[in-house]
Amino acid sequence: MSNWPLLSITTFLPLVGVFFILLVRGDDDGAKDNMRRVALITTVFTFAISLFIWGGFDPSNPGFQFQESRDWLGGSIGYRMGVDGISMLFVILTTFLMPFCILASWKSVQVRVKEYMIAFLVLETLMIGVFCALDLVMFYVFFEAGLIPMFLIIGVWGGKRRVYASYKFFLYTLLGSVLMLIALMAMYWDAGTTDIPALMQHGFPAGMQTWLWLAFFASFAVKMPMWPVHTWLPDAHVEAPTAGSVLLAAILLKMGGYGFLRFSLPMFPMASEMFAPMVFTLSVIAIVYTSLVALVQEDIKKLIAYSSVAPMGYVTMGIFTMTEQGVQGALFQMLSHGIVSGALFLCVGVIYDRMHTREISAYGGLVNRMPFYAVAFMIFTMANVGLPGTSGFVGEFLTLMGAFQVNTWVALIATSGVILSAAYALFLYRRVVFGALDKESLKSILDLSVRERVILVPLILLTIFFGFYPAPILDVTAASVDALVQNYHAAIEAADQSTALLTQ
Repeated sequence: MSNWPLLSITTFLPLVGVFFILLVRGDDDGAKDNMRRVALITTVFTFAISLFIWGGFDPSNPGFQFQESRDWLGGSIGYRMGVDGISMLFVILTTFLMPFCILASWKSVQVRVKEYMIAFLVLETLMIGVFCALDLVMFYVFFEAGLIPMFLIIGVWGGKRRVYASYKFFLYTLLGSVLMLIALMAMYWDAGTTDIPALMQHGFPAGMQTWLWLAFFASFAVKMPMWPVHTWLPDAHVEAPTAGSVLLAAILLKMGGYGFLRFSLPMFPMASEMFAPMVFTLSVIAIVYTSLVALVQEDIKKLIAYSSVAPMGYVTMGIFTMTEQGVQGALFQMLSHGIVSGALFLCVGVIYDRMHTREISAYGGLVNRMPFYAVAFMIFTMANVGLPGTSGFVGEFLTLMGAFQVNTWVALIATSGVILSAAYALFLYRRVVFGALDKESLKSILDLSVRERVILVPLILLTIFFGFYPAPILDVTAASVDALVQNYHAAIEAADQSTALLTQ
């Protein structure tokens, strides 16, 4: 099967599920269950094929593997797919989480089920396409098209302020990407190709790198999101349905970090070095500021939404240290946060489906009625804090090690975020789970169902497993990260030598 277009199959298989869902007639409970089953089976098969790709992936090879290529427009623009150690695990994370999103929506979504399942399957194709695309035009199409299904998921199946939240999400992310489109055209005019591996080796002029870096930064910073362009995220999270929040936090936010690693560092190394102090400043502000904002929230989902911004601060800080520890830590942090933040939003969805409120004050003493839920919520809370023995610790520790090598003050201020995260996370857990069970509405609440345990148990196991044994992730990314860092420093050294010769 080595000659099969496995990446294309993985990317577009969800659209086959869309076709079968369209064939389902009727709007009764039986038809809705059939639509859900088709979506679930499709996502499970997609995950299985991605595991097959992972099994054939050579972690010692820093280059792109499973490449597919079809030239268009004389070869300058084409259909090009491939994965390396940086993108491989993002593909796995995307396909892994999708079945859980379908299961999480099984009971909570009862209106327009066909359209809902179609939106999720289309979104899966677009998300996988972002991480597999090796052509700049293809990347841009997948990157931007992903806004449409998520816009619909928030705007149609969201909460009371869903229209406001969906338009805010769409406009913020779209406006940031307009500059990237202009940069894309400038890169094509200068290099004569949109092939990403070729662009990584092209060597853009120093002055041009500055403007290209800023254009890409405008898009990626909004997508992550970085402070101060993060204000769309809490609204989008609060109003989105549970599964929408999971994908938003676990996958869509990671596209910004992936973009920095795929474009900013390898293609614009001189500009990356020049703007690194600015990124460090924005990162530590995000870590401290959003943690303080999370402390005063009264909505569970909004608190967790703000807590998603701080880990992304560690990610950007780690990436722009340009050290192996920092970049490895950033990658691990993104993958761990994808699991942990997704699980936290699933935990919020569990109690929201029962009580139909997200106000912290409406809860208390849940451990008395929901002991299994209390344990699951505790594990994910501790991972979100970065407790040793959970996956959240490894990424934070590595990024702080990388930052310490570059700037001690940045590492020191970022470390304070660990204390602040413990404060808001434990504050939330104590008020929701502990205390007296004195609210009448909670005295009959039920613990996790079989379906909910099927969703949460694998996430618990992965959170603990990667906390004690991170090698499966670090080994896959090591060769590609090493090549990225070495090429970056080689480009900086060559630029410094050229500057020195010119000044003599």
